[in-house]
Amino acid sequence: MSKLLTRHVYTSESVSEGHPDKVADAVSDAILDACLALDDRAHVACETACGKNLVVNLGEITCRGFETLNTKAIAQEVIRRVGYDNPADGFCWQDFTYINNLHAQSPDIDQGVSRADPEEQGAGDQGMMYGYATNETPEFLPLPVVCSHRILARLAELRHSGAIEWLRPDSKAQVSVLYEGGKPQEITSVVCSHQTREVSEETIHAGLEAVIREVLAPTGLLTNRTAFHLNPTGRFVIGGPAGDSGVTGRKIIVDTYGGVGSHGGGAFSGKDPSKVDRSAAYYARYAAKQIVAAGLAEKCEIQVAYAIGMAKPMSINVSTYGTGKVSEEALAQLLLSGELFDFRPAALIRDLDLTHPKGWSYSENCTYGHFGRTSVPWERLDRVEAVREAIGDRR
Repeated sequence: MSKLLTRHVYTSESVSEGHPDKVADAVSDAILDACLALDDRAHVACETACGKNLVVNLGEITCRGFETLNTKAIAQEVIRRVGYDNPADGFCWQDFTYINNLHAQSPDIDQGVSRADPEEQGAGDQGMMYGYATNETPEFLPLPVVCSHRILARLAELRHSGAIEWLRPDSKAQVSVLYEGGKPQEITSVVCSHQTREVSEETIHAGLEAVIREVLAPTGLLTNRTAFHLNPTGRFVIGGPAGDSGVTGRKIIVDTYGGVGSHGGGAFSGKDPSKVDRSAAYYARYAAKQIVAAGLAEKCEIQVAYAIGMAKPMSINVSTYGTGKVSEEALAQLLLSGELFDFRPAALIRDLDLTHPKGWSYSENCTYGHFGRTSVPWERLDRVEAVREAIGDRR
């Protein structure tokens, strides 16, 4: 968000685990999880497309033992877990056409990534990746996207438990927040479209609004002016891949910061950590979060750029949106030095142990944002004091 805007409304959205694009993301990441369990050096670039009674996997995978994996069964388990369990709905885990067009990774790419010296592993692609953090929420994320994720996560809990039996898996939420001087002042509107069974509009509106108010009440930012737009088309029964197709990687803004800050354009899901689209974005978030938690800035955005096949980043840039307590140059120099944060692919993969998920999985982490959960290693706050000390030496 521009530091020049003293009063403005900012809006972010989230989508549920049952949204067609998120079904595709979860299938791709479940296949990645299965590959890493077999081979921690697996190279995976798995895409999923889903539509009415259809799931397609395509892409490139090189993995020891891959022939033992039943990728259709992996897709079925994801779809079952999400809750598509009725063949009459047009998309069901028990009954869909499956097409598998996965093949080995191109040797032209592999020769740039693999190196005799593991420390000099090259980046799996060129491009720019961004990490961002802000102190406006405990998650170090912008409030609008945090609120949107919380709403849908709570509705999913109530659907899975049976507490609200008319909810179905597909949904979207959108929250608008009024800012003054860079600080959230009030929630101006909430939009939520949720797939349901055939029930009355009154039941849907009352049920959704009650849950949304419960979720957002702790912010203290709901007012008598807050507008609620709930299932505004009037009917949302046909949903999920039966209502609209889904493809891996189409929700990159939902996955990151809700549109705040910048985005390099690369998606996360279905990619192993050698793909810096994913791993470097996670690492840049990790570094930005330490800087904000250290009190060196209220907001911090880090850009890192790579060339395919090369280990050392082309550049690292830091922006604090005018909130920095130290110069952006000093922060950039710290990151470039490699003293605390080593942005070479092999080093950052090792730092975050991205090829050996413990207590988390890529598939479980791909919905309601890739950032903000304390269970994943890139959200740890374990270098805050080290950052303060290192910057102190550069003042």
